[in-house]
Amino acid sequence: MTIWGTILIYLCAVNFIAFILYGRDKHKAERHEWRIPENTLLLFSALGGGIGSGLAMKYYHHKTRHLKFQFFVPFFTIVWIIGLTYFIMHTKG
Repeated sequence: MTIWGTILIYLCAVNFIAFILYGRDKHKAERHEWRIPENTLLLFSALGGGIGSGLAMKYYHHKTRHLKFQFFVPFFTIVWIIGLTYFIMHTKG
């Protein structure tokens, strides 16, 4: 498998997990159960799951009023886009 295939699988997986985590946290919040820590949700954005996190925030209407999520989810997404763009431009082949 090429590096691009590995990166694609990784990003799909981390975004899928982020989306699921936001959904589970919303479900738990509605039932007043133990919650997924905010730092865990943000960690998945930082690990490349910003798109999944952002989509989940919109879909589940979850964490949309929290300033730290409004800032960091797009921030991490932009950082990943810049990083991948740099990697693409400086990779031969």
